[in-house]
Amino acid sequence: MLANLLRRSGRSAVFCLLFILADSAAAAGSQALAERLAKAAPGLNAQVLERAVSAMQCAIRHGAEPASRLAIIDFSLPSSQPRLWLFNLESRTLVLQDFVAHGQGSGDNYARSFSNTDGSHQSSLGLFRTSESYTGKHGYSLRMDGLESGINDKARARALVIHAADYVAESWIKDHGRIGRSQGCPAVRPEVARMVIDNLKGGQFLFSYYPDNHWLGTSAFLNCPANNEEKLLATVQ
Repeated sequence: MLANLLRRSGRSAVFCLLFILADSAAAAGSQALAERLAKAAPGLNAQVLERAVSAMQCAIRHGAEPASRLAIIDFSLPSSQPRLWLFNLESRTLVLQDFVAHGQGSGDNYARSFSNTDGSHQSSLGLFRTSESYTGKHGYSLRMDGLESGINDKARARALVIHAADYVAESWIKDHGRIGRSQGCPAVRPEVARMVIDNLKGGQFLFSYYPDNHWLGTSAFLNCPANNEEKLLATVQ
């Protein structure tokens, strides 16, 4: 049956079939990875984890270099809960679950609003690629680049970086009912900052999630059909 189809349809059918098979294999691989990571982090929402892995795998299929680490932030959770997960993709293990700040403009204990606009002091959603570490006004820090056009691609220009902040502390939760807020950066506790940055620097992936209907419906990485190929290639390379 398959041979007859190929003889009748010619080369285009071959390419179509190869794409379908490759896409199916990639989907199976993403599901298997998500299942392994879920066992390491049972407290992480399974749907959030699946979306993070799918977005990362989409980027890799369209030209991004594979990574050895994946960080996930679930901004649907309050800042008073540990909502940052850091995974070692090579060993399929959880490196860390800890607190992470959101921007002042995004909300109080809960982040509700997100932006790609400089001066908004809001966090950004979507898939990021981490880059170089450096020492700046917040000490040892990590730059990252947003891969999603119109959603987070101004992250570097906005100086959204991972850095330590003394307001990311359980003492703040006791006093204020939440941790402190940044100007949009995913700031972390000083006690874990160096470990987080050293694990993530040099081209790892970070995925920031919130159930925003516009982003969920339009993200090229969450909705990864072939017709997004040029758009994706422009962002991941």
